[in-house]
Amino acid sequence: MLKLAVIGAQTLLGRELVNALEAQDASVVPLSIGPLTLAEEEGDLVVFAPDPVLLEGLDAVILADTPEPLFLEGFPGRILDLRAEPEARVDPVPLAGRWPQGVKSLRGRPALEQVLALLPSLLEGIGDVGGTHLRSVAWMGDRGLDGLVEQTLAVLNGEDPDLAKLGYRQAFEVVPVPPVAGKGRLMEIRVPSFHGDLLVLQIRAAEGQSLAKKAAPAGVAWVDAAPSSRDVAVSAELLAHLDLAGDGKAAVLTLGFDPVLWGTLRPTMRVLGLMD
Repeated sequence: MLKLAVIGAQTLLGRELVNALEAQDASVVPLSIGPLTLAEEEGDLVVFAPDPVLLEGLDAVILADTPEPLFLEGFPGRILDLRAEPEARVDPVPLAGRWPQGVKSLRGRPALEQVLALLPSLLEGIGDVGGTHLRSVAWMGDRGLDGLVEQTLAVLNGEDPDLAKLGYRQAFEVVPVPPVAGKGRLMEIRVPSFHGDLLVLQIRAAEGQSLAKKAAPAGVAWVDAAPSSRDVAVSAELLAHLDLAGDGKAAVLTLGFDPVLWGTLRPTMRVLGLMD
């Protein structure tokens, strides 16, 4: 049985990780990053205060939050960094397969990066690609969820919302974020939903080719109608819908995914060898 610890188990991501891992063939030690609050102590999930002794004999540690600087010093096992801002010098989780041999540390990949890497596995004949990423606040974890709740309540009470947690006004607002130079023709739009991202792509076939749907790879399901954010918020799979032009030269591909359930939990299970 795989033995591991989740550091930051009191966070949204940490709670989801502990619940998902405990449902597999794994023994999990849920650790906070500091003294527990009364609410955390009274929660459904029993979380332990950080103590290096609790890491003895473990195979791996997953970082959902940042521990004290010396907490992991001398830890001989593997370290998976799933924080919102992981250590950049660490190699990312591979897009397929298990943990590479001889590698001590890996960091998570952004869900959007994983989705775009799947495109050649979904369609034949892809040429030009552009589109829109409708992004929920789930990518920020508890800070995003709490921030949207607080802003929504403030607006409903006729008050100006506090922007401290999100960094921008989101409640009842749709916020376009221009593409970053070098990132292609993909527009990000932040929407006032808690979970579930949608990627709506306009695709043209490569010269002399036609677009054609491929069999869904692992973790993907073709669906009969474009998914909603609610559909994907409760799905551990990426939901894909293709609206193909009659001549096969153009299509709208809608991809729905949850950045936590699909973008983080699934690759974590795969790389740890707990699922295919």
